[in-house]
Amino acid sequence: MQRLKLIQALREAVDEEMTRDSRVCLFGEDIGNYGGVWGLSVGLKKKYGKRRVFDTPLSESAIMGTAVGAAMVGMRPVAELQYVDFITECLDPLMNHGAKLRFMSGGQVKLPMTIVASCGAGTCEAAHHSKSLEAWLMHEPGMKVVMPSTITDLKGLLKSAIRDDNPVFVLWHKAMFDLSDYVPNGDCTIPLGEAAVRREGTDLTLVAYSLMAHRALDAAERVAPRCSVEVIDPRTLNPFDLATVLNSVRKTGRLLVVHESPGRCGVGADIVRQVVEHAFSSLKTAPRVLAGADLPIPFAKPLENACVPQTDDIVKAIEAAIAN
Repeated sequence: MQRLKLIQALREAVDEEMTRDSRVCLFGEDIGNYGGVWGLSVGLKKKYGKRRVFDTPLSESAIMGTAVGAAMVGMRPVAELQYVDFITECLDPLMNHGAKLRFMSGGQVKLPMTIVASCGAGTCEAAHHSKSLEAWLMHEPGMKVVMPSTITDLKGLLKSAIRDDNPVFVLWHKAMFDLSDYVPNGDCTIPLGEAAVRREGTDLTLVAYSLMAHRALDAAERVAPRCSVEVIDPRTLNPFDLATVLNSVRKTGRLLVVHESPGRCGVGADIVRQVVEHAFSSLKTAPRVLAGADLPIPFAKPLENACVPQTDDIVKAIEAAIAN
């Protein structure tokens, strides 16, 4: 085991995969000499050379188009977008080409491309740098979406994403940037599509991912004297481990989904839909979703906090769900 910060874990995953497979390359804005704005590529250009670790123009569309083209001809590109907000600049190559070409070619073309991007609020970067757009990505057939909450999961799932033959978005939350944890040494991968039960319980199933998984665990601890909350971290949003959630709901009879992105047309709504379709008779009360406000993220810290579920909000939602 070794103690790593979030970016160190991501860098180590890319480093290990570049050593393992010469087809893996890394590129993005300021990735080369500078090491990336977040430090993702520090030292990697010197180690692997400018043909495998290189800077791109300040154009997200160019980055994504390059990733699609590289994947089509047999490379396994890893592209960094500094903020997930900037996918608005590259939706055509990402969704009309990257996500669809394997289907449109009848499987003749594979798209083993991985996109790594920061996301989320909590760092006072306002509306253009604080989005959580996982629901956009999940809506596109052919796109896999990974959004872990722990350092170990980020490393293990990024390695699995690089090895996958489909486009995979790996999203990490900026408010988790300074987190560190002990990570297993060696080739430790985590399969896409397997949830983790972070805390076992009997009264309520609470599904939360990324930063919200941490707040969900804190809230579950605070209400422990009054009710027993089972916390499930999906880790991968697409493919989604529905079986683990259904098994929990059949035990607890109650469901609360917490996420940072707005509730309208969101991840929580889709999880509730699937649970109602498959385990309606097990529910003791209506499933609930606690989500971010339907507003652009403000710059001021108090307003930013008001737009995103806090631990106190989750505690209140748990108590409301248990009361019914």
